[in-house]
Amino acid sequence: MSSVSTLAGAPAPGSDTYKGWLFKWTNYLKGYQRRWFVLSNGLLSYYRTQAEMAHTCRGTINLATAHIDTEDACNIVLSSGGRTYHLKASTEVERQRWVTALELAKAKAIRMMNDQSGDEEPTTQSDRSEGIQGTLKTLISKLDDLSTCNDLIAKHGAALQRSLSELEALRVPVEGGEKIKGVNERATLFRITSNAMINACRDFLDLAETHSRRWQRALQYEREQRIHLEETIEQLAKQHNSLERAWREAPTLSANTPRGSERPQKGEASDEDEDTEYFDAMEDSPAFITVTATENTQHRSVSLTLWPVSPSCKDSGKELQPLRRRRSHIPDKPNYSLNLWSIMKNCIGKELSKIPMPVNFNEPLSMLQRLTEDLEYHELLDKAARCESSLEQLCLVAAFSVSSYSTTVHRTAKPFNPLLGETYELDRLDDLGYRSLCEQVSHHPPAAAHHVISQRGWTLWQQITISSKFRGKYLSIMPLGAIHLQFHSSENHYVWRKVISTVHNIIVGKLWIDQSGDIEIVNHRTKETCQLKFSPYSYFSRDVPRKVTGVVSDSGGQAHYILSGTWDDKIESSKIVQSSKGGSGSEGKQKTVYQTLSPKLLWKKYPLPDNAENMYFFSSLALTLNEPEDGVGLTDSRLRPDQRLMEAGRWDEANSEKQRLEEKQRAVRRRREAEATDALDNGKTSRKWAGPESPEAWSKALKLSDACVSSPGREYEGFQPQWFHKRKNAITGETTFVYKGGYWEAKDSQDWSTCSEIF
Repeated sequence: MSSVSTLAGAPAPGSDTYKGWLFKWTNYLKGYQRRWFVLSNGLLSYYRTQAEMAHTCRGTINLATAHIDTEDACNIVLSSGGRTYHLKASTEVERQRWVTALELAKAKAIRMMNDQSGDEEPTTQSDRSEGIQGTLKTLISKLDDLSTCNDLIAKHGAALQRSLSELEALRVPVEGGEKIKGVNERATLFRITSNAMINACRDFLDLAETHSRRWQRALQYEREQRIHLEETIEQLAKQHNSLERAWREAPTLSANTPRGSERPQKGEASDEDEDTEYFDAMEDSPAFITVTATENTQHRSVSLTLWPVSPSCKDSGKELQPLRRRRSHIPDKPNYSLNLWSIMKNCIGKELSKIPMPVNFNEPLSMLQRLTEDLEYHELLDKAARCESSLEQLCLVAAFSVSSYSTTVHRTAKPFNPLLGETYELDRLDDLGYRSLCEQVSHHPPAAAHHVISQRGWTLWQQITISSKFRGKYLSIMPLGAIHLQFHSSENHYVWRKVISTVHNIIVGKLWIDQSGDIEIVNHRTKETCQLKFSPYSYFSRDVPRKVTGVVSDSGGQAHYILSGTWDDKIESSKIVQSSKGGSGSEGKQKTVYQTLSPKLLWKKYPLPDNAENMYFFSSLALTLNEPEDGVGLTDSRLRPDQRLMEAGRWDEANSEKQRLEEKQRAVRRRREAEATDALDNGKTSRKWAGPESPEAWSKALKLSDACVSSPGREYEGFQPQWFHKRKNAITGETTFVYKGGYWEAKDSQDWSTCSEIF
């Protein structure tokens, strides 16, 4: 073994607790694996890492019933109740230390078990009463035995006294008479003492009966109090959940108040990555995420009766207006059955965006709204904007990138494909501090541009092209394109890309979604990076499902933080205080062993609203995304009729409306192609072709994109997005659509004259 089993500050054998590293036999494929063992209170427990001691025990064996054996110089074999642990220490001296500690702990456990075997109290009230009555019966029986003995002693004592009296009547020497008299007195004293003992026992029994009734009354009172406390705690838990939902749904007291920060809750954490092992968690260490003193502004209102006022109204002297109360439910999903195979059997291998789908497979949100849903945990970016350390900021950005997948765990329905030129705005400037705008900038392939600006110090933009393939049993969704995030004060510019989403059991079985792949988040100003790994689900894996692990490193490649958790629940970070090279992994790679501080919660998923299973498993934010709103653009997804009909439960009408919109879009596209061909023909008759190498190449390029078309004879401009234009990114070198401005000004003036009528 290349790794050395060491004791991290373990007490001497014989103390109450003994800790250290040992090698444990797992199976013939992996052999002995290094594990952290803890011996305490007669129990030997083991963990993969020291950090697991707070939440996950891998196994425990009771030494009171265990057999301890030593095979050779370094091996220890523990067996108890059909369970056997084969352990190995690094040296014979260390093995002997463990054996001594185990033997002492076993002896102590046996003594404790014997001492407590008669002291176990019944668990229920009836059992307690029966136990007390049984004890009293035993005492009465023993008292009867003592009374019998007393009668016998009195009888034999009387006979003894008569014999002694007869001896006194005989003529015996004076000295002998005195001795007989002394024996007679002692016999009398013995009889008196026996009677006193019997009376004391009877008094004890009476006292025990009196106290037993008092104990029964006390136990009954404690039982009633416990039941009352349990009911009170249950009511408090329900009120807590209601207040938590109200807290997330209620408007805030000012526009500067972040929506809420992390909520630490205990839960199971994932195991270590295959090539990474964590240990030596230091308790009571200071938190490593440092923020400025403005953190006390993060408390949000939990009262639904409060009506906060927008600061813009205060500053401008306008009439005070309450912030809008958002909806918390939508109509329940109808229960319609549909034969999926009859639709999908002829679509294998085709692009998902080209398959005609009824709304039965959709959810009443568009892809633009699903893209906006990435902002569910925007408060992570609000907090990151206040971080003084770029590495700590990177941890929060990584948690934000993972949080965008938390809403997908139950969301197996397909969002509506946006029409070309369709937009979606989310104006939460007054309560959450940001404005978001999406626009469908291309239809084949489908691509959407997204831009978010926050008053709390950050801007996010992205262009996402969805590439999806139906493979018969599963559906692969591959988002293409980079996500950019820039913080205003530090000018830190982060770039990352999304992982692959897979929908399983398309034909048979229950649909479920998995995320897999790697994410690299790069701070292009400091060159710091975060490597995130989304582990795909495997039936044979010992890891927790939906596991995510990551390492945050500086520009020199030195690791500073470890990230761990699951993409559907939470992400924690642990600051690295020391790293070293350990043993070889399963693939022959050398493991890196990190010594970390206690993990700190970065992000925790919000609970779903009540009745979420009948509302497409929408989160609290998703329930508000399609809520009707005045003053939005004419191309906004909220105005899409088929989506609105589906949300209302009128699916047959929604299917008809969906077919009408799709046919209208095809007609517009055919007209554009005809106009482009017209312009091309006019250019050919007037001058020599100056476009692509051939008219065929030009026509093919036209069908694949909506770019501008120009020829020397006549210019034709294809579809151009209304609010975004193409620009080359200086960091990635990619040409993407970025926000060019003008939308919010058009909304303020309600001038939508430049918008097309797409619905």
